[in-house]
Amino acid sequence: MSDGAAMLGVERSLLGRRWRARLADSRAGLALAQAIEAPELIGRVLAARGVAADDAPAYLEPTLRGLLPDPLHLRDMERAVARLAAALEAGEKIAVFGDYDVDGATSAALLSRFFQAVGTAPVVYIPDRLREGYGPNAAAMRQLAGEGVAVVVTVDCGISAFDALADAADAGLDVIVVDHHIAEAKLPRACAVIDPNRLDEESPHRQLAAVGVAFLLVVGLNRRLREAGWYRERTGRAEPDLMQWLDLVALGTVCDVVPLTGVNRAFVRQGLTVMRRRRNAGLRALGDVAGLEEPPGVYHLGFILGPRVNAGGRVGEASLGARLLSTEDEAQADEIARRLDALNRERQAIEQAVLEEAIEQVAHAAEADPSPAPFVLAHGETWHAGVIGIVASRLRERHDRPAIVVAWEGGIGKASCRSVPGTDIGAAVTAARQAGLLVNGGGHPMAAGFTVERSRLEALSDFFRSRLAGADESAATRGLGLDGALAVEGATADLLEMLEAAGPYGAGNPEPRFALAGARLLRADIVGRGHVRCQLAGASGRRLKGIAFRSADNALGTALLAGAGEPFHLAGRLRLDRRRGSRAVELHVDDAAPAPAQADGGPP
Repeated sequence: MSDGAAMLGVERSLLGRRWRARLADSRAGLALAQAIEAPELIGRVLAARGVAADDAPAYLEPTLRGLLPDPLHLRDMERAVARLAAALEAGEKIAVFGDYDVDGATSAALLSRFFQAVGTAPVVYIPDRLREGYGPNAAAMRQLAGEGVAVVVTVDCGISAFDALADAADAGLDVIVVDHHIAEAKLPRACAVIDPNRLDEESPHRQLAAVGVAFLLVVGLNRRLREAGWYRERTGRAEPDLMQWLDLVALGTVCDVVPLTGVNRAFVRQGLTVMRRRRNAGLRALGDVAGLEEPPGVYHLGFILGPRVNAGGRVGEASLGARLLSTEDEAQADEIARRLDALNRERQAIEQAVLEEAIEQVAHAAEADPSPAPFVLAHGETWHAGVIGIVASRLRERHDRPAIVVAWEGGIGKASCRSVPGTDIGAAVTAARQAGLLVNGGGHPMAAGFTVERSRLEALSDFFRSRLAGADESAATRGLGLDGALAVEGATADLLEMLEAAGPYGAGNPEPRFALAGARLLRADIVGRGHVRCQLAGASGRRLKGIAFRSADNALGTALLAGAGEPFHLAGRLRLDRRRGSRAVELHVDDAAPAPAQADGGPP
């Protein structure tokens, strides 16, 4: 394959994509591999992700010692640390107000655990998604003030809660905002506003999830307490080991789909090490109820544990996730984990029903107006607001474009948005709010949410069509990035372990994806909720399992189900199954293309 050519000659795959090499110049990969004395494949993977030879050692071994910034470099961090230290000194009541998603739950649990470790039990308040909506609200703030709370720390929310935080200030509350969503020039009325995405912020760490910002707050406050002699000399308490909570930081960072670059890679790499020790009672119980039988990786955080933590906020009791991650009581952890697992199954059923309606609606809209729009939009009257974020993710995957899903209740719609790399949906939502088209809204580049009046939907759609037009290439032009081509025989456990050592992978640092060249499809069938399972074979007869998730009703799944005995080029990510001591390799299929007969058995 020459650089710039379509990989394996696939100009248009079954899903309409051109397969392209992620690394434009293969010589760069070889040079990097030689410089760091690593296999060429590792050099190719690193070079394709923009890693230079000088940066490769730190990339391969990310450490907090080398990557964690001084917390006080963030605006208002000094003010927040001083206020919280004073509150602890005076014995004032502190509350943590969190969002109901995983980032919010992990942030709230992190602060709760830290405050308890230094001698105070904070009030943890997680709003009900349906009754209260996203972020701080005036009624909740007044309730906390009535309970004697003096300081409220909002986590993963608050940056756009202008009215609610003004009410909080009037009620005598000192509010510290800990957020990471895109801010406006105007900031809410608060004691401190810590957000790496403030417009006046000079921090290079804009990729942090809220839980990462919360961890920096904990580091800064812990240092202040140590300097003030809080530990042993004044309270007799041992200083807490902050590293023990990196499992929470890793979970929130992965599940909020922020870029796994810089300090985020160190959070996740070291957080996974902590999580594998199984010391958090809630995470241990959740892993057990989910049937997790191998050391957790990024995949397990994003697709096994995260959805269950989220389930309480989506279709059940919003506080369950934060309570699970905060508790030391094993019986309570087991009870909450089982409730979340049951709620997750309920969420899946609700999600499937809404998704089917949304898919049909988008298809009808495309038939009525075949001109490609820069986003897909679906909205429904009876849709559960707790699942629209997941449905938006599914639509984004299906159409490879930003997706917006709205659930109506009367004349008001609550919406979730999910985007693709290169299209900043959070900025678009913020601009729409500033234009007076939304009741409220905000987010970050890959995900956002808003509330809209029904009468404004058409104008809002026109606004987004104009705003997002040309923001990114079409799916066909963007293509499918691949790190190389392998024969079935080359997809080995040794290869995967070598690649894992260069992880963790995630948003902004994509997991390696390969093309399996000329694999013969032995059989395929449907399993679960529309997944296509297949059995592949190479020229030597070596077999490999594969699965194409949620593909039974698209061109990929249809071709696989009808293609027994035929050779295919298949693109996807390799997984290593370590359950029960196994080292079995499986391909998670993202795309495929018919292969010429002569390609059977290996790369041309």
